[in-house]
Amino acid sequence: MIILSMLKLSYHSSETKNDAEMKRPSAVMAHQDESASQGRHGEQALEILQTLREDIISGRLTAGSLLRQQLLAERFGVSRMPVREALYRLEAEGFIAFTPNKGATVAPVSAEDVREIYEMRSAAETLALRLALPELTNAQIGRAEDLQAEMETAPVGEFGKLNAAFHQTLYQPCARPRLLAHVENLSNAADRYLRVAIGTLDYAEKSHREHRTLLEACRRRDEADAVGCLMQHIEEGGQTLYRRLTEL
Repeated sequence: MIILSMLKLSYHSSETKNDAEMKRPSAVMAHQDESASQGRHGEQALEILQTLREDIISGRLTAGSLLRQQLLAERFGVSRMPVREALYRLEAEGFIAFTPNKGATVAPVSAEDVREIYEMRSAAETLALRLALPELTNAQIGRAEDLQAEMETAPVGEFGKLNAAFHQTLYQPCARPRLLAHVENLSNAADRYLRVAIGTLDYAEKSHREHRTLLEACRRRDEADAVGCLMQHIEEGGQTLYRRLTEL
């Protein structure tokens, strides 16, 4: 009797284990399907974010334009989930605002906004350059010089992208992912205002000269001069834009 009971118990345990093992693949597959779905939504949200950001920066979407989620979902051929994610990220970057009973609208440009952006850029980017400079290679400086040369002959619509790449190339060796992500977000926000500066203030030539001076200081590995050049470049640009917007 004892032996028979032990055999039954062993059989029951084996059966339970086999059942669990048969169920486990289904759970794993469900998790994988969910992860794949989240990955697709993330990729879709990024594509929507980048497209709408460029539409706002370029002026194709003007201040006050209403962004209806259903219409955007139809435009991009997606569900509303990645659209909502993209809109929330645009709100965090300051490109849109959510209004009760109205939804998402393109945020207006404002003098106060540009002042805050450039104050934050000055603090974050000078820190990034200070940390990066000891690790900055001649090859990286050469890459920044190539971007600067390309910027000087590029159309206005390409200035913001090339300008961001120029600065990011110099900051990359700081190896501070959070700081670099913060700098990138501020650069995206500033790009909208850079279009104003390039288009109405004859700012490009001044910016090119200051970039060349910054590169020379980086070549010498002169931290004080490089950081000083960068701070002046950012703060004077912000002040020029602030004055322009207060006049409008």
